Amino acid sequence: MRLFLLPISTRRTLLYCERLGELPAHQLSLMDKAQNRAAKMWSDWEKKPPGSIQHRIVSSGNAGLRRITFEEWGLKSVPPLSTRRRAEEAAATAANEGGKDGKDSKEAEAGREIEKSLETTAKSDMEPSKPVEVFYPASALPPDAVAGVLTRLATEREALHRRRLIWCFVGMPISAPFGLVPVIPNIPFFYLAYRAWSHWRALSGGKHIQYLLEKENGLVYTPSPILDAIYAKEKAVLEGNSLATAPVREGEAGAAQEEGVEKLLLSNPGGGKAVADAFQSSALELELERAIWQVETALAKQHNELKKTQAEPQPEPQSTREEKQLPGPGQPPAKPPAKSKDISE
Repeated sequence: MRLFLLPISTRRTLLYCERLGELPAHQLSLMDKAQNRAAKMWSDWEKKPPGSIQHRIVSSGNAGLRRITFEEWGLKSVPPLSTRRRAEEAAATAANEGGKDGKDSKEAEAGREIEKSLETTAKSDMEPSKPVEVFYPASALPPDAVAGVLTRLATEREALHRRRLIWCFVGMPISAPFGLVPVIPNIPFFYLAYRAWSHWRALSGGKHIQYLLEKENGLVYTPSPILDAIYAKEKAVLEGNSLATAPVREGEAGAAQEEGVEKLLLSNPGGGKAVADAFQSSALELELERAIWQVETALAKQHNELKKTQAEPQPEPQSTREEKQLPGPGQPPAKPPAKSKDISE
């Protein structure tokens, strides 16, 4: 496998893992088989005629999936750590079996099966001895910051995913009785089951990244001149776009100069398509399109909030109102208001 660190803005980065090979069907785990079956069913529902229940569910579901944060999608693209550990155990077993002498026919046959399994695993790019390459644009992401960005992306959402995973497990038994309703599928249960799987995959992907960071020679950081060229071209395109920069409110200018104002670094569809075409990955184009859309939406929301704040009349400070009531130097004090006469007089 290979990893991509692609800054979407000056403050947000997409992590994406591309699998260079696939495991055969007999080596897939139950979770992978269930995932493939669910993906096939979802694809079949997309082909249903418009207006049908299945097509409406898929259309609404795709709109909801688009709003899942791209950080979660990035962690989900990383295979679970258990897959790599199985490959390492297979490699260790093969090495131990190969070092023994006087094996009988059954042991020899078992050794050959292990070697064959290891070859298949190596083809699926999970070879234990092979370091994982991390491609990144050096012009947008300094080389000394790559390891820190990887660590942050792998750990910052760990507590969030674990908490939401627990709530999904709590809600699944509650929504299970809705399956008794005829014709209509149990959408709440399937949604919670999918979200539970999604949070589990994000947790597993984060642990895999942490494992590679701690392992000696687990990662190889490779700056990509191709990505640098794409980011340079995108910078020229985005310079004239006012929505490509996060607004700064009054009183925040000093902090913004120190920390740097958030700026968009990739655009849709030019930037995402250029990166995907350069590495010949259609799945990467989909991930980039979603991430860029989310960041653009967030920046546009900040602009709208700033315009709304500036359009509203600001209340006059209390100190200014008090100063207006005080007499200036050399002026007689203001006369108190005349008291109304008593009615009895």
